[in-house]
Amino acid sequence: FVHGGPGGGTSPRDARYFDPASYRIILFDQRGAGESTPASELRENNTWELVEDMEKLRKHLGVDRWVVFGGSWGSTLSLTYAQTHPGKVKALVLRGIFTLRRKELDWFYEDKGGACMIYPDHFETYKNFIPRPEQNNLMGAYYRRLTGEDEAERLAAAKHWSNWEMATSRLLIDPSYLKRTESDQFALNFARIECHYFINGGWFETDSQLLDGVEKIRHIPGTIVQGRYDIVCPAETAYKLRFGP
Repeated sequence: FVHGGPGGGTSPRDARYFDPASYRIILFDQRGAGESTPASELRENNTWELVEDMEKLRKHLGVDRWVVFGGSWGSTLSLTYAQTHPGKVKALVLRGIFTLRRKELDWFYEDKGGACMIYPDHFETYKNFIPRPEQNNLMGAYYRRLTGEDEAERLAAAKHWSNWEMATSRLLIDPSYLKRTESDQFALNFARIECHYFINGGWFETDSQLLDGVEKIRHIPGTIVQGRYDIVCPAETAYKLRFGP
């Protein structure tokens, strides 16, 4: 199971996707997330380090080939792992497809006519945390605060960033999801690591690397589960993954 975010961490409920009578269930917290230490660490924390962490874990646990399951950022990392180590993937189960293209990031995190038009009330809170002169690049402005020396500002930025995503991640606003950001450590892990990955474009060579590389994994059995009304991960990306550009 490949969790989302990045920075979201796992929880015991994630195991419920699998029948333990049929599957050996493996949950792991990616660098800086969940129980992984040091918490919210950004050094040596990038997509390619995570891919190799997965490969080291596979070898450590004595798994020959495995079914890789991930949603949202978890689908990004699952696709990246599969394209890097296609011989080690028995099948892919992906939901809420996200490939970290700039248009996907702009849709959700910037004031460019995307998610901001569907959740204007929550977006206003997210946007207005940043002073007006910096609002033309919200991700950059948040990144400066999430990596700055001012601890109070860093935490406030993390809460605003995380609340925006928690408010929009379900078809109906889920109070229990919003409650997750009451944990300072969760908010810091989630916001700092997400923003770090997004500002750096996932360290991919091209903006469409995962869509362009789909032929490497075309032979692997796969299932895509995509919500029509997914605001965080719009359906267009799943469509392009299945049918091509």
